[in-house]
Parts: sequence; C-alpha cells; structure tokens
Amino acid sequence: MSAVLAAAALLLAGCSSDGGGSPDGGGSRAPRGTATGAAPSGGAGESAPPAKGSVRVLRTVTEGLKTPWGLATLPGGGLLVSSRDDGTITRIDEETGKKTELGAVSGVAPAGEGGLLGIALSPEYASDHMIYAYFTSASDNRIVRMIYDEQKPAGDQLGAPDTVFKGIPKGYIHNGGRIEFGPDGMLYAGTGESGQKGLAQDKKSLGGKILRLTPEGEPAPGNPFPDSPVYSYGHRNVQGLAWDDKQRLFASEFGQDTWDELNAIKPGDDYGWPDAEGKSSEAGFHNPTAQWHTDDASPSGIAHVDGVIWMAGLKGQRLWRIPLSGTEASAAPQAFLTGRYGRLRTVAPAGGDKLWLVTSNTDGRGTPKKGDDRVLEVEVR
Repeated sequence: MSAVLAAAALLLAGCSSDGGGSPDGGGSRAPRGTATGAAPSGGAGESAPPAKGSVRVLRTVTEGLKTPWGLATLPGGGLLVSSRDDGTITRIDEETGKKTELGAVSGVAPAGEGGLLGIALSPEYASDHMIYAYFTSASDNRIVRMIYDEQKPAGDQLGAPDTVFKGIPKGYIHNGGRIEFGPDGMLYAGTGESGQKGLAQDKKSLGGKILRLTPEGEPAPGNPFPDSPVYSYGHRNVQGLAWDDKQRLFASEFGQDTWDELNAIKPGDDYGWPDAEGKSSEAGFHNPTAQWHTDDASPSGIAHVDGVIWMAGLKGQRLWRIPLSGTEASAAPQAFLTGRYGRLRTVAPAGGDKLWLVTSNTDGRGTPKKGDDRVLEVEVR
C-alpha cells in the first residue's frame, strides 16, 4: 500500500437498512473511521485526482417530491424520478422545475424498503422510448420495461409494463433496486438478500447479488457462471452502481452494524456477506475499496466524475467524495453537505463537473421539512 493509502486507512466504523459535516467548498472534518482496502487491478501507472475537492450547491431544481428513489436523464432534456411509495414516475423540467407525472407503474406493491425503486433508459431509447424499472411486486422484486409516450395526456404516458426479469427475493428490508445499463449495453441490477443472510452466498439465488442481463432479461454473454445472470455475489444490499472511464464497475452497499462499503466489482468474485462485513483477512473474499461506519454513510446512489466516486449517504446525511487511482482509493474519503439537506438517496452525473442530487426525507426514516424532497444541482471538484 502506498504512503497515501496508508495515511487514508483511518478506522471508521457501517447500516442494517436505509439507516436512519462539512460546509460547502471543500471543508471537511477528518472522516471518522474511513478505511481503504485492496481492490482488484490496482491503479499502478494511473494518475489520481486531487486528494481534496469541493462541493457547491448551485440551486434547487424542484421540491415537494414524495419518496423519490431512482433518477434517469432524458437525452433531449428532462429528468425522470421514481416515487417508491406512490409507484409513479415524474418528469422534471430541469430549467423551470415543473413536474409532470407520467403515470403509475402497475403491479408495484410498496412496503418497507420495497416499492418502485431504480429506473433506467433503454440503450435504444431514441428509437424505442423504453423506460426500465425495478420494483417490488406482491410476490417478488422484478424488472419491467414500458413505453413512454410524451404525446399522451399527463398521467397516461406510460404503457403497460412488460416483465423482463422476475423472481428476485423480496423482503420488508434489503430489496436492492438500483439498475443501470453498462458501457457494454447490458443491464446491471443490484439486489438485496431480503433479510435472509444465506441467500448472498447461494449462487443459485438472485438475492444479495449484482446481476448482468441482456436488455431482454437473459443472462448476458460472458457472465462468470454458465447460464446464470449472477455477476458477483456475497452482497448484503447493493444500492449504487457506476462505471469509471475505463469501464470498471463500482457498487455501494449497506453493512449491518459495523461497515458500509464501496466495492470495485470483479466478475465472479465473492464480496463476503454474511461471513465478512467490510475488510477481511480471510482468503477468498474481495475487500472493499473504502468502508464507513454506518452512522456516517448508509450509502445509496453513486456517480463517477473525473476520477472520483461521489456517494450519497442516507443515515449519514452527507455526500462522500472518494478519489480513485485505478480501483483503489487514492486518498481519504471526504464528506460534504453533512446534515444540510438530510438523507441523500441518489446522485447522478449532470454533465461536466455537475451532479444531480436527490434527497430522501419522506421515506419514513427522515424528518421532512417544508419543500422536501428535492432535486439539487451541485458543482463538484
């Protein structure tokens, strides 16, 4: 480990569920209990971003959202935001903040941490106008796709959902839910073990995994296990997915009592749960790139911008900056916006040095204030 990494390996202590400060402009207290661990294919020969950065909130794009969860950016302008408990998708004009409800996704059965969760646009969205959604039904968690017809009246713009993939275990907690299309055009889904710890190590189970699928919902070519959608296993509850500019996948996940994690994902690897939480000396487990005390993180969405992973924290109520060299943290993670906007659910690139940031104070664990929840436009360095 380099001297920089050794200095970064401070001990912090990580969240059984959704969990429940720093000023803008780069100030941050020393992150209590932050530690970095070995990751696959390190950063030898790769330049690292500055060890310290800054965050500046430019504006509130819109407010008054209810249980917002997933976010997708439309290519022609506009943001789509899913409501976990209402089961609806709303379009937000990022210039004016105007909200237009597309409609409700039929089949959503919200309860606890389940409901309408992640959304993503088809790789062929320009021609097929398909929105993909991960949601909790009465019997399972599943992924569907729907045609979005913006020419129809508001509230009636979503077509009937076509089930792409089903059978992911559901629970009152740990439903996973983040979906993203990767640089390879395949659909990745983070799942939870639904409170049944043993599912994470069972390669035949879909719980506690990262799945890799074709857009039609079949196991993607090149997956590590024959005829299986499983891409990695040993996860507790994957909540964020993002790729760097070299197409390497990173994922955030909830720990239980001690460590939350940011992981660099290698196909076929075991990330330890429930036998390991956070960094482990046991052979066979893939150690996290960084880990946090649950009070400081309870991580949700992540985004990659210019060599940095930005991670939203729920219980921690802060935005974490993790600079990378390859798949290793190149300096100690740095916290911003601590407590200023409450629980933070989703973060997504907004072009250049900007991010969209979605709060989560109406999810039953936050303390809503007037105007909650909201989408923020944030400048980051």
